[in-house]
Amino acid sequence: MCTKELLLLLFACCVWSAESQGAGRRQNIWAEPIKFSTKSKDSCTMVVTGHGEHTRLRLSCQSNKRSYWCEYLGKPNTCRSYSKDPRHYFVQMMWDFRKLHNACLAPKQIKPRMCRRATDESQMVFSSASFSRQWPEASTRTAGVRPAQPSRSQPRPTTPVSTRHPAIPRFPTRVQTQRRPVPQPTAPTVESNPKRIARLYCWRSLHGVCSYVIGLFRN
Repeated sequence: MCTKELLLLLFACCVWSAESQGAGRRQNIWAEPIKFSTKSKDSCTMVVTGHGEHTRLRLSCQSNKRSYWCEYLGKPNTCRSYSKDPRHYFVQMMWDFRKLHNACLAPKQIKPRMCRRATDESQMVFSSASFSRQWPEASTRTAGVRPAQPSRSQPRPTTPVSTRHPAIPRFPTRVQTQRRPVPQPTAPTVESNPKRIARLYCWRSLHGVCSYVIGLFRN
């Protein structure tokens, strides 16, 4: 019996030591703030408080010209990856904050990449800030405004059908070629009797003289 009791006592001590170490590690995680600088050289600090139902993240930034703060609430413990390494969850948020000129101008809901497959319940949601912020409405239904329905397109006026008969296409008329008049054969010139007689009875060199003489006699 003493051996069993000793073993049970030893086992209980080990469990208590492991739990105390885990709690101490978690307290160290929450106690050590995450520090970074924004794109505009603002020095910022992330402080995480709470665990379980509501985890609160307070982001405080300051520089020579300004100072501001904002808070996020969520249930990151619903993500399995968060339970393994909770600090890395907020470190991934810090990587997104440092890319901004104003760290509190981050999106309203933030879900780190390590929990992208988890439900939206594991994301951190913006709750308050040192300045007012306006968020675009997700949809018109959430605002109680019914989306305007597109008006039915009115039928286009139909062009009246003309009662006239369709115009018959005119084919190009053939160009009538004018025929050139065929030259009529000219009647052979009738020679006068004196020239004919002179041609028949006189030498060729004397045709003119003979025809003149013969003409005188005929007249």
